[in-house]
Amino acid sequence: MANSLWDTRAIFYEGCAAQVFFLVFFIGAEYSVLTVMAYDGYVAICKPLHYGSLLGSRACAKMAAAAWGSGFLYSLLHTTNTFSVPLCQGNAVDQFFCEIPQILKLSCSDAYLREVGVLVFSIFLTFACFLFIVVSYVQIFRAVLRMPSEQGWHKAFSTCLPHLTIVFLFISTAMFAYLKSPSFSSPSLDLVVSFLYSVVPPAVNPLIYSMRNLELKDAVRKLFAYMLQESICTHFSSTLIMGI
Repeated sequence: MANSLWDTRAIFYEGCAAQVFFLVFFIGAEYSVLTVMAYDGYVAICKPLHYGSLLGSRACAKMAAAAWGSGFLYSLLHTTNTFSVPLCQGNAVDQFFCEIPQILKLSCSDAYLREVGVLVFSIFLTFACFLFIVVSYVQIFRAVLRMPSEQGWHKAFSTCLPHLTIVFLFISTAMFAYLKSPSFSSPSLDLVVSFLYSVVPPAVNPLIYSMRNLELKDAVRKLFAYMLQESICTHFSSTLIMGI
């Protein structure tokens, strides 16, 4: 945002490190929260009578702290490994932000293999969380299909599908960005993929999860109706002026 406002493409080394730290921190924390949300959905639908005991305020606070704490440690590990590698291939990062794969392209020694090892470890953690999410939703859908009423189906699916949409978009684009072959890489493709996993999920999260709120739906409906009315009035006003 600062680069856009000041019409520059430069960033300090410390600023780049801070950008990597916060990016990985929020990505790790969000993915942990998505995993916790899968467990929340499983308990709410499959074990509703035990929801209060399994997910009380203390349990929720512990899970939130674990999500943010794991994101912090995960980010600290990646940032220290990435910026401990000497860089000698120039100082131009071929991306709109400081992204780890693009920074490692500037390294001049085999020390970058250490960060590659951390990335492989991260992939295993990501897969373990993804497997937990999949198992949770398999159990949820099995319970939903046993519900006698269509209203119960609709309520369960309206709760689960937005979460699954975000999980799929987040994981698929992030995995593609970090696991794609160098021969299958281009600046424009890297830009689009990075935008999809770093910008789109956080941007659509509030919209997707809030659209289940009836008051918000009503407000959005009124807003669109107002915008449509204003555009029609503007059109007729311009038509009358043109006629005169």
